[in-house]
Amino acid sequence: MAGNTTLTIVKPDAFGADKAGKIIALLEEKGFKVKAARVMHLTQKQAGEFYAVHSARPFYGELVEFMTSGPCMPLVLEKDNAVLALRDAIGATDPAEAAEGTVRKLYAESKGRNAIHASDSDENAARESRFFFSETELLFG
Repeated sequence: MAGNTTLTIVKPDAFGADKAGKIIALLEEKGFKVKAARVMHLTQKQAGEFYAVHSARPFYGELVEFMTSGPCMPLVLEKDNAVLALRDAIGATDPAEAAEGTVRKLYAESKGRNAIHASDSDENAARESRFFFSETELLFG
């Protein structure tokens, strides 16, 4: 059964370009509720740990560097079938391939500077949410 929460991160490119509010407003228009949010500047260690699943991939170093380049905004969102709904709402990784009206089509600069992260499974959504938020924050958001 699909879960009703997921994690997203407004990445440094979008946060630094003052697009966080527009992105959150778009997601709320699509039926998501913000359950937890914070602004933070990831350290190299934090970004490396968060994206460790990609450590063998050629883009890993660039991704860690990018995610530590400025503040970002992790959020826990709630909606039925949240993971799939969010991935639909943000669009393809490459904004040139993203559907009209999606976050990446509207706000991403490029495939590498793509404005937003979204969990890819219910299991990862739970793990990623706990990376940024305590159990208390997740329960009482």
